[in-house]
Amino acid sequence: MDKWTLGIESTAHTLSFGLTDPSGTPFPSCSDTVSPDEGGIHPREAADHHKEVASVLLGKLLLQNELSITDIGAVAYSQGPGLGPCLRVGAAIARGISSRLGIPLIGVNHCVAHIEIGRDQCGCVDPVLLYVSGGNTQVIARLEGRYRVLGETLDIGIGNMLDKFARTQGIPFPGGPVIEKLAAQWLAENPNPSMDGLELPYAVRGMDLAFSGVMTAAQRLLDSGKSLGAVCWSLQEHAFSACVEVAERAMAHTGKSELLLGGGVACNMRLRKMCELMAEERESISFAPPRMYCIDNGTMIAKLGFLELQNGRITTYAESAIDQYLRTDQTPISWA
Repeated sequence: MDKWTLGIESTAHTLSFGLTDPSGTPFPSCSDTVSPDEGGIHPREAADHHKEVASVLLGKLLLQNELSITDIGAVAYSQGPGLGPCLRVGAAIARGISSRLGIPLIGVNHCVAHIEIGRDQCGCVDPVLLYVSGGNTQVIARLEGRYRVLGETLDIGIGNMLDKFARTQGIPFPGGPVIEKLAAQWLAENPNPSMDGLELPYAVRGMDLAFSGVMTAAQRLLDSGKSLGAVCWSLQEHAFSACVEVAERAMAHTGKSELLLGGGVACNMRLRKMCELMAEERESISFAPPRMYCIDNGTMIAKLGFLELQNGRITTYAESAIDQYLRTDQTPISWA
């Protein structure tokens, strides 16, 4: 194919359009994110936002790459998982472009897209993926033509947990970056920290994770008089250590020597450092893509759409309905 692939990401708070060129090389996305004045994301309000900004974002993307809409030869979109109203907006835009231009439509798995953009950007071949996002937390590895989930959250995603905790302190969405900043500031003032009085429940449940109790216990520490900075530091240390432990077990079980971070929480520098230290101890390598490819972005959807199309898979209109509960391991992997 001598034309570009367009990717549309709309699983939650962000609408994003991205591109890969005819050879599959990714180009940066144009994105816009809902910023609620208070509370979390309301799915229908987010969907309304996506409708309002879609035309401007697509036009901006084409302009900055000196392209016209006729240079697009295929359109991919997040088919799931995600928030239903938001997913439907992206799917409707993709169907409209596909129908208007007479080009292939490819519905892709959002979780798998995080893996493939990470592999592309970092050059890793067969990693264990630590996928840490707002809506999910999973440890994933490829086996027999699929990405298998070896462990996952039993309640809420780690990003959701951090945002909910931040919201109880009046910190607006997204709260994770503010927690990271407060924890770093407290650590700078307390260079030899102790967990005495700052202990939280451990989130590991076998190969799975559970974060609700950690968040509740962190709130109780605040109620007992602990400073917000100290609790933010403890919350990160406990939650991230649990994720890294499960990822290390997965590496030991599979015999793989590469770890890849993905999802919005992978932007956190403390989590990246903890993964690097664990990998060094295992004589392995920890990878993390640039931050713009950790957060939800249209480019990762375009990249996976390109790979799917190169391997002969397109989505008919009859098959194009969204699936907000789509699992990582439901997607066959024929290109890796």
